[in-house]
Amino acid sequence: MTQLASAPAGSGALPHRWRILWMVGIAQLMLILDVTVVAIALPHVGTDLGLARETLTWVVSGYTLAFGGLLLLGGRAADLFGAKRLVLIGLGLFAAASLTAGLAVSGPMLLAGRVGQGVAAAILSPAALSLVVTIFDGEERNKALGIWSALGGSGAALGVLLGGLLTAGPGWPWVFFINVPVGVILLVLLRQQLPARPRPATRGRLDLIGAALVTVATGALIFALIRAGDHGWVTPTTIGLIVASAVLYVIFTVRQLRTPSPLMDIRLLVRRPVATGTLLIMVATALMIMVFFLGTFYLQDYSGFNPLITGLLFLPVALATMASAQLTGRLLGRAGTRTLGLTGLLVAAAGMALPAFVPGTVALVIGVAVAAAGTGTLFVVASATALGQVEPEQAGLASGIVSTFHEFGASLGAAVVSSMAAASIAGTSADGFGRGFLTGAIVAVVAAGAFLLLTPRKVA
Repeated sequence: MTQLASAPAGSGALPHRWRILWMVGIAQLMLILDVTVVAIALPHVGTDLGLARETLTWVVSGYTLAFGGLLLLGGRAADLFGAKRLVLIGLGLFAAASLTAGLAVSGPMLLAGRVGQGVAAAILSPAALSLVVTIFDGEERNKALGIWSALGGSGAALGVLLGGLLTAGPGWPWVFFINVPVGVILLVLLRQQLPARPRPATRGRLDLIGAALVTVATGALIFALIRAGDHGWVTPTTIGLIVASAVLYVIFTVRQLRTPSPLMDIRLLVRRPVATGTLLIMVATALMIMVFFLGTFYLQDYSGFNPLITGLLFLPVALATMASAQLTGRLLGRAGTRTLGLTGLLVAAAGMALPAFVPGTVALVIGVAVAAAGTGTLFVVASATALGQVEPEQAGLASGIVSTFHEFGASLGAAVVSSMAAASIAGTSADGFGRGFLTGAIVAVVAAGAFLLLTPRKVA
């Protein structure tokens, strides 16, 4: 994304800029918590609509796939057509898609709503952040971005509690219905508060083909991973889908190197800090989704807890994530990214391993809270590593890449753990839960090895 002209913080500053910040911050919070709020409701969604494991996995992955696959396209559109216009369009579409998902009477209708939510999120999120960067300057901008990040970090905590309350109370459709009045109110208020701005001077085209290539490539990979849980990992269809995904990724890469208006600067990924940051953000998000996906089925279907108790049992996960993120931010300058990144991965691995080898609810709650502390560290280290050593004019591009891999990590994490724990999610055996958590631990250990290879000792 291109650098945006910023409003001065002095006499010419937008009078209601702090009010606008909170409104777009709430919109961003709504997009983030829509992953964890739905995770708590999944068992009840599956029972009411008669959905199989594969479809339930797509309820999570469909949203994050559309969000991540179109995120860079949404950022480019904000540059070309104006952030205000895209924020309003995104809010309207998100409210409509949420209504569709809440009214769903079948799997296809629910998935259509979830994909629609993902498309809307890809439009809304980068445009909202562009507004924050545009209307603030200097120290005010730093403070505004801090508030923005804090709102995002609280999404997991609010999501698990809200998901439990709504599912146990009025029912799972309300995890989607709640977005409708919030989205409409924000749309009306922001339409009134945001000033009319001239059409951006940025010129170029939207790389729709590139967006389609990367989304379809990731979708094929996710489909292969989900399907493998029931049909096997070495079947011709599974292997064919993985090969097709790899070919599409290669075509996408070639296109990005040749097109005059690329979605992604592939050359940035060759840089070791950016490559390391994207690895960490993808692994951290995958592990986080594994925790919520496995935990919600274990606690509700296997242990028999209701959605509200399940949400409360997940609260230590959210709190551990936020606490470790805050602590990592303070230690980053002294300990360095290499030490903290490795520590985060190993702590996450240890936490995932505990419920894999020790059965019972207590071990699960303790283990996933420990794992969450590790992932909270990884989120901070990933951003600092990927963005800390790029030129200011490339910060937007690098940030877009990190955000894209964040969503793809969620999609892949749900797909992998769903297949590894297929029997347990289907209710035929409890062994799959252990395999799922063990898979998460192995992913964290392998990522730790890759992280050591990618990160020079002298990088701070």
